Amino acid sequence: MRSKFIVIGDVHADFETLWEALRSASCMDADGQPTMPVRSGLYQVVLIGDLVHPKNEREYARLIGQDSFDPADPDHLFLAARAQVKWLERLHAYQQAAPQSIHIILGNHDDAVLGSEYLLGTASGLVHVEFDPERGGVLLPDHLRQWFQGFLRELRVGSVQFAHVGPLPAMTSYDGLFYADSAHKRWWQDTPEYVQMAGLEFGVYGHTQMKDGIVVNHTAGFAMIDALHAREYLEVILDTEQQSGPLSSRPVIF
Repeated sequence: MRSKFIVIGDVHADFETLWEALRSASCMDADGQPTMPVRSGLYQVVLIGDLVHPKNEREYARLIGQDSFDPADPDHLFLAARAQVKWLERLHAYQQAAPQSIHIILGNHDDAVLGSEYLLGTASGLVHVEFDPERGGVLLPDHLRQWFQGFLRELRVGSVQFAHVGPLPAMTSYDGLFYADSAHKRWWQDTPEYVQMAGLEFGVYGHTQMKDGIVVNHTAGFAMIDALHAREYLEVILDTEQQSGPLSSRPVIF
């Protein structure tokens, strides 16, 4: 059976653009529900992780409807958490309507809201604490925490892998060693042979922003797709009954 996989990179709370991508791919109807191709399994949706935490202060401000965002202001943190929870509720309902065809990978930012051990931030000094009550934020609601805990570490279809960071098992454990190793951001440039070493024919990954859009390395057999900001997603055609690589893969601009 041939299935089309619509794979979307890191969301980082840009749910409006995610919705546009899903509608453009004919995966979501006007009511925010899965379309018939998704419900039937003909289309498979894969979100590659990092649903939460806007990437910069400008995006936080847009999310909360303010001119600026202050991560030290509890009111701003509350607004940021509430806005993300509203969208997460809608995404949860969307997945629950077709759980066999809508797959969500656990990103390190998603994992971070389940505990407060690691403080994530950006090079500019922005910290993501809206879901950290120890730092002025609020807890993610229990039912959404349980949903996050059920996210996949990876999805494999034959010899094709979908994961948040890269092809190695260590890249799915977001612990102190993970955050101490900057190679997780560079492996696709420095050691692209990791995909073949892992016994894969093709891999699809996020985590590292692709400023100019999706990068597909056909020689090494992988795609880096953290490019929702560039309004791109990856379309992959697989024969789900064969243990082989993709029949085709291409970035789609929407």
